[in-house]
Amino acid sequence: MTHYPNTQLYIDGVWRNASGDRNLPVRNPATGEVIGHVAYASIADLDDALAAAERGFAAWRRVSAFERYKIMRRAAQLLRERVDLVARCMTMEQGKPLAEARMEVLSGADTIDWFAEEGRRAYGRVIPARAEGVYQLVVKEPVGPVAAFTPWNFPVNQIVRKLSAALAAGCSIIVKAPEETPASPAELIRVFADAGVLPGSVNLVYGDPAEISSYLIPHPVIRKISFTGSTVVGKQLAAIAGQHMKRMTMELGGHAPVIIFDDADATAAAKAMVASKFRNAGQVCISPTRFLVQEGIYEQFVEQFVAHAKLLKVGNGLDSGVTMGSLANPRRSAAMEANLADAERHHAKLRSGGRRLGEPGNFYEPTVITESPIEARVMNEEPFGPLAVINPFGSFDDAVKEANRLPFGLAAYAWTRSARTAQGIAAAVETGMISINHVGLGMPETPFGGVKDSGYGSEGGTEALEAYLNPKFISQAGL
Repeated sequence: MTHYPNTQLYIDGVWRNASGDRNLPVRNPATGEVIGHVAYASIADLDDALAAAERGFAAWRRVSAFERYKIMRRAAQLLRERVDLVARCMTMEQGKPLAEARMEVLSGADTIDWFAEEGRRAYGRVIPARAEGVYQLVVKEPVGPVAAFTPWNFPVNQIVRKLSAALAAGCSIIVKAPEETPASPAELIRVFADAGVLPGSVNLVYGDPAEISSYLIPHPVIRKISFTGSTVVGKQLAAIAGQHMKRMTMELGGHAPVIIFDDADATAAAKAMVASKFRNAGQVCISPTRFLVQEGIYEQFVEQFVAHAKLLKVGNGLDSGVTMGSLANPRRSAAMEANLADAERHHAKLRSGGRRLGEPGNFYEPTVITESPIEARVMNEEPFGPLAVINPFGSFDDAVKEANRLPFGLAAYAWTRSARTAQGIAAAVETGMISINHVGLGMPETPFGGVKDSGYGSEGGTEALEAYLNPKFISQAGL
């Protein structure tokens, strides 16, 4: 593919323009150029999607788990075959390096496979009865039509978890995908359509996020909400869903602490954490952001981290050798500048980076600051960009106190050679996920979600599938 496609809605098994042919421009964040357009759904389009999802659910829930499995496995294979096309779309619309985009697409195929298999194992159970001749059964039924809302930072990854879990459970779904990165989600939906999902079981819309969410969430057709995005927006949507007793999965913001103890391998930790921190230009919900390094190896770690950060090559994600692409939109560049200016006003030290790079495009240097006081914005708000802050700490308790200070609890990281310290820090940090001595979060088979203001529910593991199933208890006696 040498060009970027225009993106349509997908409703009731048909690719179509929005009513009135309304659309929005899509820009390449590396060049600033308009590269295509995306259909902009009206309320009439949403009504069509809702009606389709209702019909689709009635049909898809009757398809056996084994047949659903075969269709989903076929979709996964098609996604692998089309990896180059989908990845190039993603890089052009989102900015990440092509290698990262390919990895995301292939990981998405693995996610489809895993949920396809897991759907065949959504077992109920038999409960021993208290009386003779009574059978007590628990069966699991699909919740119903789902409304899923996803952001632009991982256009395939964020959708594929929700979509795969819903379909594996027997639910239909309306995906509200991001307008800034619409083509790669559309290609994901296309592989399911081409694999043979029933019309109406999968629907795709774009448009005004507030209008779509406020219309879909309270609608009686929708039975389940899954949202990935900021804590502020997530709380608003959860409030709407709560008013209508809708089941919810919320994967919200984070501000992941990285706790590096004196006995850690500073070189290995710095190399791994630089790769993780600046992946997708830091626009990752589980990105390590607050580095807490024990005083004994503090300077050594800072030196190693800065050295590895300076080796990153920033540029157009389609160019060979680029290891960090552009930020996804001008808002993120402005946010980086505001965060850095605020940190410097609080007397934090700039150790590397700190500048926009070139015009046009939303490029920003990998940036490292140290010794930032907790009053600074960057210590309290998720930077969601290529900005790392490194501070020293003294004792185990000091690190735990800072790690747990914020209302977020999505992800955390730690480095230590001590099994006792590793066990202690895993127990003490208030987080939904913690990875110790490596970067090991986000596999399809493992839970993915947070605590506190970082949301509730899981987007991975068996827990994710359970969120799309209702347990039904059946007690039956012989006549």
